[in-house]
Amino acid sequence: MNHKLKCVVVDDEPVAREILETYIDKTPNLELIGTFNNAIDVIQFLKQNTIDLFFLDINMPEINGVSLAKIINKQSHIIFTTAYRDYAIDGFDLDVIDYLLKPIAFDRFIQAIQKVPTDSIPQQNSNPQKKQEDFFFVRHERKMVKINFDEIQYIESMSDYIKIHLNEKTIITRETISNIENRLPKSNFLRVHRSFIVSIKCIEAYTNEYVEVNRKSIPISRNYKETVLQKLVDI
Repeated sequence: MNHKLKCVVVDDEPVAREILETYIDKTPNLELIGTFNNAIDVIQFLKQNTIDLFFLDINMPEINGVSLAKIINKQSHIIFTTAYRDYAIDGFDLDVIDYLLKPIAFDRFIQAIQKVPTDSIPQQNSNPQKKQEDFFFVRHERKMVKINFDEIQYIESMSDYIKIHLNEKTIITRETISNIENRLPKSNFLRVHRSFIVSIKCIEAYTNEYVEVNRKSIPISRNYKETVLQKLVDI
């Protein structure tokens, strides 16, 4: 059995990132493992992670997408995304998979995915998986702070920062909520809104519109409602 393609989205526009996150979530053979608003953070991420497919915006500050593409390992595939049609020649010179012009339609997105060589999807590793840790570290006040999963009540997005609400305190760190979501066990946490993830064990009550955690009402957005309510009904 094949693994999903591990994907990363790199775009300095929040709306563009959200659209691609939604498309990737709808596509069975893709797995989003990171979203970034700049190339510098991607370069650091690549030191410890292997990426199969990049959705890469071209027009970004500091290091643009074309320059980043020249750094990326040649075994990784790249799909350029941009609002500027003039960049197409650069993209094809770099032998990228495709070039998506914003605003990106879902059917056009699927056409691009179908161009990714199927032999690039890694085969299932038969070795036993490593035990998943029950914590992670985030940068907070100039140091790396340990966050235990069982202490998290809910996580709140503030654009490029997030608030991690713990039992006894709140940690603020520069990170995207999608990156944090990928580090959490799906059996214990639930994305209820593009700006909120909640600990399932901390949900005290819920309706069709919100969940209640520590006496705070957290909205359930339309895009997540079906999944959230089904999950809560099945508990």
